[in-house]
Amino acid sequence: MPDAGSFYDLVGGEPTFRKLVNEFYAGVATDPLLRPIYPEEDLGPATERLTLFLIQYWGGPHTYSEQRGHPRLRMRHAPFKVGPAERDAWLGHMRRALDTLRLPAEQDARLWEYFTHAAQFMVNSPD
Repeated sequence: MPDAGSFYDLVGGEPTFRKLVNEFYAGVATDPLLRPIYPEEDLGPATERLTLFLIQYWGGPHTYSEQRGHPRLRMRHAPFKVGPAERDAWLGHMRRALDTLRLPAEQDARLWEYFTHAAQFMVNSPD
């Protein structure tokens, strides 16, 4: 069960995170730099994983951990080159997706701060 009053609830719960991630992957689907990082022909599984992860991270149900265990984000991304260009492309798609939510400034800023730190944390190649 989600925490009452969690950030997850504050931003609108599951529908908000589903919209965010769907918008994000709409951009990734046509991005020549990022698309190779997602080897599955259909982005649906990646979409579902990120959605469930964000839902759990922000205070919603723990479905992600129940299905996949600990997130281990760096380990899961280690096989792929993630340099500054990939980070910036990822952030560009996430910024566009986040803008579609039209959240209050404080909520938007909190999500954006998380995404910018997370994207930098994934960088595993200097170029």
